[in-house]
This record gives sequence, structure tokens and C-alpha cells, in this order.
Amino acid sequence: MTPDSEPASAAPEGAEPTDRALMARVRTGDAVAFGALVERHSPLIYRVAYRLLGDGHEAEDVVQETFTRLWTNAPQWKPNGGGLGAWLRRVGMNLCFDRLRKTKRIAPEEPPEAPDDTPRADAAMVSDEIGKTVDKCLRELPERQAAALVLSYYEGLSNIESAQALEVKVKALESLLVRARKKMRELLEREGVLAADVEQLT
Repeated sequence: MTPDSEPASAAPEGAEPTDRALMARVRTGDAVAFGALVERHSPLIYRVAYRLLGDGHEAEDVVQETFTRLWTNAPQWKPNGGGLGAWLRRVGMNLCFDRLRKTKRIAPEEPPEAPDDTPRADAAMVSDEIGKTVDKCLRELPERQAAALVLSYYEGLSNIESAQALEVKVKALESLLVRARKKMRELLEREGVLAADVEQLT
């Protein structure tokens, strides 16, 4: 039995209340319980949105709108389909997709200058440049492929959790990941970044 499927009163004294227990209070207009849910779940929503959109303000807007919808829909919310976390991830992902479809991003950044023959002593600068290239390539992927990579690899969600967020079957998610990895490898190689270079960041 998962925490979200437990009765609202099941949490032992002194333990963190479950999402379900907090939602029972949010339904009555309890702003403190709502704030606890925002604190618990907003970091992941923000990280995913930032990875996909590449803009901190946009990511903050996604977080705000996600939780606005939670507050608005609290009276009708039911703990199914993976619980509150899965519901929030679905809402956040769909908001990101809406923004991506509207903005039709064309890489705004100047391509990095070709390195000169001088050895670069600062390894952190090299890692930072690789990281920026990885993020740039990630945002060139089809939106659902990018989302699958972000959820599964950056956030470490299980295939079931990632599939729930994307509202697809697990087999469909696995297919997305295969295509995403292949395309990502092609994009990185185009930028002169090898798999071994990316592994240095982990």
C-alpha cells in the first residue's frame, strides 16, 4: 500500500503527513497544508520545467500555474493514477508542452567559439561548457523525448512514474527513451561532445 492510498489518519504522531492527508485539509481551504504540498513537490516541477524550457522565469510560471490548478481543483481531486505527485507531474509536463508549442524556440545562443591551442587549466569551465551543450541539445529533441529523458535520467523516476507523467504506457515510454538516446547522441556528436565527455559530469 502506498502512502497516498493510506487513510488520512494513518500517519503516526510526529511523522510527515501524507499527500492524501494534506489534500484532505486543502479541500477545506487550509492554506498551511497547501503550502506544505508546494514545498514538498515544487522543486521537482521546477527542475523538470527548467530543463525543458531553459528559462528560470518560465519554469517558475509553470510551478505557479501547476499549484494554482491544484488549489482550484482540490475539491474534485481523487488519490488515483499514482497519487498527487503523479498528478502534479502530469500538469507540469502539459504546461511545459504548451509553452514549447507556442514559442517554437530557435537556439538563441551564439555557438561556442572554437578552442585555441592553449590548454585549458580550469576543468570546471570545461564541464560547464559541456553541460551547456547537453542542455542545448536536450531542448532540440522532440518535446516528449526530452521529457522522457528528463524524468527518467535527470530526476531518476521509475519507468512507471515517468509514463504516468507523460500519460503513456510503459512500453511507449521505453520506445521514447530509445529514440531520445539515439537522437541525443547524434546531436552531441554534431557539437563535438562524446559520450565519455558527458559521463564526466555525472
